[in-house]
Amino acid sequence: MKLIIAVVQDKDSNRLSNALVEAEFRATKLASTGGFLKAGNSTFLIGTEDEKVEEVMEIIKQNCKAREQLVAPVSPMGGNADSYVPYPVEIQVGGATVFVVPVEQFEQF
Repeated sequence: MKLIIAVVQDKDSNRLSNALVEAEFRATKLASTGGFLKAGNSTFLIGTEDEKVEEVMEIIKQNCKAREQLVAPVSPMGGNADSYVPYPVEIQVGGATVFVVPVEQFEQF
């Protein structure tokens, strides 16, 4: 058995949640916040049998797409303002960060 931990952008979370339910995978969805953009994420905890890991990974891949987004940089507070860029910067957001870890024991009560 494996535990799949998938961190996805909030914009992708409902689509992923619906796709997992449709494929009959159970998942726990947790609200989380990214460290870089300080933006909302959702973290999915998905327990599955070893042979179904690739199927879950494909569902995540199909529903969590990376895209470009303009973000306004945070102004420096007391730091060196010489390198501060005062205009929006285009960065890549979205997609998914996924961890697959072995589960030694699973109980459901």
